[in-house]
Amino acid sequence: MTRTDRPRIGIDLGGTKIEGVLLAADGAQLSRKRIATPRDDYEATVEAIAGLVAELERGVASRATVGVGTPGATSRATGRIKNANSTWLNDRTLQQDLQRRLGRDVRLANDANCFALSEAVDGAGRGARIVFGAILGTGVGGGLVIEGRAIEGANAICGEWGHNPLPWPEEGERPGPRCYCGRSGCIETFLSGPGLANDHQRETGRSWTAREIVDRADSDDAATRALRRYEQRLARGLAALINVVDPDVIVLGGGLSNLQSLYERVPPLWSELVFSDRVDTRLVPPVHGDSSGVRGAAWLW
Repeated sequence: MTRTDRPRIGIDLGGTKIEGVLLAADGAQLSRKRIATPRDDYEATVEAIAGLVAELERGVASRATVGVGTPGATSRATGRIKNANSTWLNDRTLQQDLQRRLGRDVRLANDANCFALSEAVDGAGRGARIVFGAILGTGVGGGLVIEGRAIEGANAICGEWGHNPLPWPEEGERPGPRCYCGRSGCIETFLSGPGLANDHQRETGRSWTAREIVDRADSDDAATRALRRYEQRLARGLAALINVVDPDVIVLGGGLSNLQSLYERVPPLWSELVFSDRVDTRLVPPVHGDSSGVRGAAWLW
């Protein structure tokens, strides 16, 4: 049996939950399970992943491959996790520790790369040569897939568009909100769920969540204005990305990807900013939704 004929296990390691999926060689889902993440406990996290792999693998005739999506990246310099907002993973040799615990090779990738890979292989970007997955959730991340391969880059940060400054800043957007990365005005501070909530609060003084803003936009003028600003800023951010990467498809992920107005209103806005006479890039919702990350981890093999 070749490696590609084996069943695949994908693990999505999140800050609050760890999700696992077992896929057949053709991508059909055989089983899926979710457990709580042992927050702030690295050793327990490794054990939880090992236990989840064992449970998913139970009853399968052959040993599965294992891919893991993480909220960070493996440093090229040290082989340790960096840039993870699940901070107890940072500076840890997660890949080596999992390989030792599971007794097999394990492939790791950033969770945004896993999302993009899933949607490129058999999701909204299927058949496209260049697919960018843009995550609009608690943070803003991204992953780039070219011809079915997730691109990590020389520094393992390919796709981190959320930590660039918001392009073409307008009055009132400079220097921008402070970002956890230590800089101000990052795209993430405007386009994440908390970024939308904070923008609305700056105008109204009300502490609404992004979901509350979206739900009340039809009846509240300030919420509507916050969404219009969000759409315009997203168009600017994605236009700059198109100018650099020129993808065939941009697939949105994260909680704000459920906002249908983005797919209707953003492309006409970005057309005024992209350095081209016509923009053929498609903006689409994910096919696999919140399953894309875990499926993409399985597809790392």
